[in-house]
Amino acid sequence: MSAEQIAEEAALSPETVERELLGFLETKTKVVLSPDQDMFASGLVSSMFAMELVVHLEQEYRVAIVGADLKMDNFRTVRRMTELVLRLRGASATAGDA
Repeated sequence: MSAEQIAEEAALSPETVERELLGFLETKTKVVLSPDQDMFASGLVSSMFAMELVVHLEQEYRVAIVGADLKMDNFRTVRRMTELVLRLRGASATAGDA
């Protein structure tokens, strides 16, 4: 792993991901959200916007969200999306080390 990759991994803390996602969502929805707010139950997220979220997460964090990870529960809250990103980043880092 290069020094740049190590620095990037260190910067990608749960707090960093959560803060970025809250900013992205607040810009898109014009609503101040909490990390545990269910965006589907509150009507803030449509199925079309959910797809935009998937694309955003994949591009912003260089992860692939496929198969079982595409379930709605992973996108209900900022906290769940943060957990998904960090889990996928950990899996890709592990795969990259092999």
